[in-house]
Amino acid sequence: MSKVTMRLGHSPDPDDAFMFYGIASGKVGSDSIEFVHVIEDIQSLNRRALEGELEMTALSAHSYLHVQGRYRILDCGASMGEGYGPIVVSKKNLEDLRDKRVAIPGKLTTAYLLLLLYAQDFSAVELPFDEIMDAVSDGEVDAGLLIHEGQLTYGDAGLVKALDLGELWAADTPLPMPLGVNAVRRDISEDLQNEILRVHKESIDYGLAHKERALEYALKYGRGLSRSQCEEFVLMYVNDLTRGLGDRGRKALELLFERAYERGIIGEKARLDILDG
Repeated sequence: MSKVTMRLGHSPDPDDAFMFYGIASGKVGSDSIEFVHVIEDIQSLNRRALEGELEMTALSAHSYLHVQGRYRILDCGASMGEGYGPIVVSKKNLEDLRDKRVAIPGKLTTAYLLLLLYAQDFSAVELPFDEIMDAVSDGEVDAGLLIHEGQLTYGDAGLVKALDLGELWAADTPLPMPLGVNAVRRDISEDLQNEILRVHKESIDYGLAHKERALEYALKYGRGLSRSQCEEFVLMYVNDLTRGLGDRGRKALELLFERAYERGIIGEKARLDILDG
């Protein structure tokens, strides 16, 4: 039987690489789908999702609010922080971000949505996520919003934490902070959507069951992380909620979307549509 070719978008980061190690290594696959990996930064994937370019893709939870007519969320593959998440860093301590130029990794990222919820009257400057720390260090901006491994390595660049969005979220609610999801395009047949879900979940399970090999693969995307830092970062965001959202994961997404609507960041309430098989 011939296979259908489908593009799988994910970011070049250790946690995503860990999740998709099973597929990338050929240990997990499908009789009906040939996966082609499209590896780009999350903001680029968010933009591509606006046009429905990829059959399945990693998305910022924020981005889903803008593409929910084209995509539905997979029950597996979510990135959620328990008491931690994106941070804002600066060269010196800041009392607040009012009137400050803050570098952000994209206006469709969940990190930016959270910053809008917890800070006011700042000026956002969009930069690629891996250029933000340098921009802060060089004085091009007053502060920078960090995602990915920068959450662990900012101190090595002589920067200090100005705002911890994960801590602020945890002070508001016992629910985890939803950051990223995996999504599948709605125009794909239900059978193939369920096959995509199965393969994605098996890939995550394979990585967790073969952690050392999956971490070795993930380290290729670590951008200077040590082996121990890579493991710490991966296990921050690949957890039980990655295997399945469950009630807590769903409620976390609902809360984030509700707050975005209440603050007027989005113009209509979200329709939380999750494919759980």
